[in-house]
Amino acid sequence: MIESDEHGPETTDERMPDERSQTPRPGAAAERDSWTPETEIQLGSNETSPYEQTRIGVVVPVFNEAPFIEDVLESVPAFVDSVYVVDDRSTDGTWELVRDHAATEIVDPDGQSPTNGVRYADGGAVLARPSSTEQTASPQVTAVRHTVNRGRGGAIKTGYRLALDDDIEVIAVMDGDGQMDGAILDRILSPVIDGDAVYAKGNRLVNSDCWAEMSRWRLFGNGILSVLTKIASGYWGLRDPQNGYTAVRAETLECLPLDDLFDDYGFLNDVLVRLGARGLPVADVPMRAVYADEESGITYSSFVPQLSTLLLRLYLWRLWVTYGHGEL
Repeated sequence: MIESDEHGPETTDERMPDERSQTPRPGAAAERDSWTPETEIQLGSNETSPYEQTRIGVVVPVFNEAPFIEDVLESVPAFVDSVYVVDDRSTDGTWELVRDHAATEIVDPDGQSPTNGVRYADGGAVLARPSSTEQTASPQVTAVRHTVNRGRGGAIKTGYRLALDDDIEVIAVMDGDGQMDGAILDRILSPVIDGDAVYAKGNRLVNSDCWAEMSRWRLFGNGILSVLTKIASGYWGLRDPQNGYTAVRAETLECLPLDDLFDDYGFLNDVLVRLGARGLPVADVPMRAVYADEESGITYSSFVPQLSTLLLRLYLWRLWVTYGHGEL
């Protein structure tokens, strides 16, 4: 079910089943409504073929994720057509591990637009096609190397552009740190493929079962940023805006000014505000918080104030364009 607030854009109802009407929707949407944290999913066993009928790509932004990246790549479901691993100038050997899994390697030296009809990463050079590792089964992996660190948002934008060049229809993002379980990728994709939303994201703040592994400091920071992002975007039903497990329709990306989106960790919030200004429906998908030995790239004591300033600016921008004073 999609909720509509008269003062804001549409968001899908992200509450757990016992908090909602028990009237199911047909198909995969009904399956999503019955989800609980204990649900086990067997990916690749669906006899219905919404995933097979849709060209699906996964962008994996990485920065110093050598201990985790191979497991992440191995967890990508077989129904995915293409994977774009964007190494944002790692220094720990991540790039070498990514290359071992890649059918195509791309170096991105200058940040220019694609030219000459060749699939470049913002003007980079294709170094190997294919690599020494033969890969014929889906998904095909493209390894992209930034020559300068651009931030998480910059890495995702590089992956998005490549996926759009490949005519991918729905594009997901899975971080390379192992916090995003490939076994629930179908649930992240489902609201977008079913047409319930143009953009879907994970939500670890549904209840204590989902946030059990989240530290109190992380939970507190996410709570503050949830409130601020609700205000800035107009998505009053939205929670966990810093969750980067997302899926989006290609045509939705094409209506966003990718070059203008924030390059660092505020990228996710920027996207939500831009979608909110257009009144487009988004979906929250319940998921567990998963942490291992990875170190977060976010220092909340400095990140929350910095992002709060960005959200204030985005809020004022949304008001400006909503009331007809500016351009989307």
